[in-house]
Amino acid sequence: MPNKTPVYRFAPSPNGELHLGHAFSAILNFELAKRSGGRFLLRIEDIDQARSTPEFIDAITRDLKWLGLEWEEPVRVQSHHMGTYRAALTKLEELGLLYPCFASRKEIAAAVSKPANPPLDPDGALVYPGIFRNTSKDEIESRRTNGEPFALRLDMTRAIETLNSHKQWPLSYIEVNPSGAHQRITCDPTRWGDIVIARKDLHTSYHLSVVVDDAIQKITHVTRGLDLQAATDIHRVLQAFLDLPEPIYHHHKLITDKDGQKLSKSISSTSLRALRDDGTTPEQIWASFGLIK
Repeated sequence: MPNKTPVYRFAPSPNGELHLGHAFSAILNFELAKRSGGRFLLRIEDIDQARSTPEFIDAITRDLKWLGLEWEEPVRVQSHHMGTYRAALTKLEELGLLYPCFASRKEIAAAVSKPANPPLDPDGALVYPGIFRNTSKDEIESRRTNGEPFALRLDMTRAIETLNSHKQWPLSYIEVNPSGAHQRITCDPTRWGDIVIARKDLHTSYHLSVVVDDAIQKITHVTRGLDLQAATDIHRVLQAFLDLPEPIYHHHKLITDKDGQKLSKSISSTSLRALRDDGTTPEQIWASFGLIK
């Protein structure tokens, strides 16, 4: 890793307008690449075609250029590379690590409602109870023949057993802490349970696409929000089975509103466009992060 040119990336989803949280992550990646003599890439993570629009992609590039950022062309757009993700998915299937799950969200909720305190994953969602983990091949074939939609889940227990048998367990990754020091973090993917690797409407998911893209784009440093640190456990599992390189990670602080809540598209946090229209300058935004444009 030390002999490689550092490669950083900013990878937004075009399902809403960028806000200050996005600006901080984008500027931080841009500045780290610049200071290290590295490269800065932009990636559009638009596998969620139901929510992604060309208008939002245009808005992303407009906002980033307004902030003074530059990136290499061409920009990688995930929806243009679905075949690549399908190939990675096939490899995981051939390793016997995935199984189809036909359960609806309602069925999953009903299955985990029996314990008084059902386990939650790091995102606060109910941990999947493994309803279809041991389903017979005949039942699976029957359901598929009938056209029932299904997601593909990672059999986490089998994955860990396989890694352990190959002396690759436990997995870990290098995290750059706020002081700049490197520390080795041990992964705990069991807290996620049997995570979805391919959604019902796709041959991929965020987790699968991001590790494949980072490898293809030769990303050496993944710098993203602290809210995504736990997901690194899943990403390291996928990297191990897909023979993908391990980047160095840094999970930065989150930008919050006056009430201490994380900025988010889902709660309609003030967009960069709105700030621009109100007269805020790029220099003011950089300065709010303790940086000089």
